[in-house]
Amino acid sequence: MLSLKEVTKVYENNNKKAVNNLNLEVNKGEIFGFLGPNGAGKTTTIRMITGILDITEGEILVNGFNIDKDPIKAKSSFTLVPDHPEIFDSISGIEYLNFIADMYEVSIQDREKMIEKYARDFELYGDLTQQIKSYSHGMKQKLLVIGALLPEPKILILDEPLGGLDPRSARILKNMMREHCKKGGTVFFSSHVLEVVENLCDRVAIIDEGELIACDSLENLKQNSEITLEDIFLELTADEEI
Repeated sequence: MLSLKEVTKVYENNNKKAVNNLNLEVNKGEIFGFLGPNGAGKTTTIRMITGILDITEGEILVNGFNIDKDPIKAKSSFTLVPDHPEIFDSISGIEYLNFIADMYEVSIQDREKMIEKYARDFELYGDLTQQIKSYSHGMKQKLLVIGALLPEPKILILDEPLGGLDPRSARILKNMMREHCKKGGTVFFSSHVLEVVENLCDRVAIIDEGELIACDSLENLKQNSEITLEDIFLELTADEEI
């Protein structure tokens, strides 16, 4: 469903390897957690997966399509909720959602049903006619989430999607992530909230300084039932000089 093969990203301005020889296989029907400290290369990796950043070396396949060689088909397979809710804000919420629906060729009948359902679930329905510039941070985040769910993509890519969401909306999104995978979809999920990742994800990858240092199910990562994902994360990413 999502395959990264020996992916490297070097920023030419400082010759820094932000991601180094990263290999990942994300399967159909799983919620895959992607973790790392600040500056570890998580967002850089997500931007390469989505085609926002060029890949220096390696290959990324999204639903079998190469993101560099066949970007239109690859991008039609996923939607993205970025780590910051940056949206063109001189249009209304409903105009934004209709734009997303047009891009992914969602029928008028289907989009009307799904927009109403998701907007009511996230308590945004009454604000859809307002310009996005009037929205709070949390409302913008909800709009991005609704836009990502609307096309019913094969792969949901979520970069810190719970930021700005109230507890009720966060719970709804987590339930929708599970439901998406039950239907055969895939979720690639980056978060700093380790407890959420531990409760949601089927497998977890941890990167540090651009390199993969662990990738497995939580059961296999744990040496005994008493340790938590937080314990594993802190141990694997600890500075050896400390």
